[in-house]
Amino acid sequence: MSDQTQTEDQTTATPAHGHIKSFVRRAGRVTEGQQRALEKLWPAYGVDYQQALIDLPKVFNRQAPCILEIGFGMGGATAEIAAAHPENDYLALEIHPPGVGNLLKLIDEKGLTNIRIVQHDAVEVLRDMVPEGSLAGVHIYFPDPWHKKRHNKRRLIQSPFIANLVKYLAPNGYLHCATDWEEYAIQMLEVLSAEPLLSNTADGYAPRPDWRPLTKFEQRGIRLGHGVWDLLFTKKA
Repeated sequence: MSDQTQTEDQTTATPAHGHIKSFVRRAGRVTEGQQRALEKLWPAYGVDYQQALIDLPKVFNRQAPCILEIGFGMGGATAEIAAAHPENDYLALEIHPPGVGNLLKLIDEKGLTNIRIVQHDAVEVLRDMVPEGSLAGVHIYFPDPWHKKRHNKRRLIQSPFIANLVKYLAPNGYLHCATDWEEYAIQMLEVLSAEPLLSNTADGYAPRPDWRPLTKFEQRGIRLGHGVWDLLFTKKA
């Protein structure tokens, strides 16, 4: 996930609710500042998970294109993108309290009004809360690569997930993924290219779009000589 060290745990690959979780449980201490933000700012910028569709214009108090971000890590890139694009709304999903608290702090510090946060599994948020055809775009930046072969089945970007995700994109809506793990990038390209409702905007991997800032995690990888691969697909009208 963006701005977040990627580590493995012992979560079950196929939990009781029957799908791969969109997150990995990680140890992380919530700082005092993050805790204050969670307590003070969640009522204004948090959206509680519910098993009922939400009205996105009502959630954001306006009618605007809505971008879904799955797994925002510590939220630095999310806040930067939202600040640079006030014309869009951003529904940001993350399960880990330190990241949620940190993004709430950034929202407050930057005076942002176009971010709302759901602290819950993305698969269930899509299934239960997001109206089909309502998203102008989806960002999935640096999802856990599950680099050990026996763990590859836990990766988020797989054909069933993408086939389901496409339902929530509006016609001509986009899906933007990024990874620094080449083998996962190859899998992403295969999966997205095989989805009949998606079209690749590039001949293979795409240049990094201007809207995606370099995260600290990514900058560190570049200094170490690691590659980064972006994939930008659109939903066929």
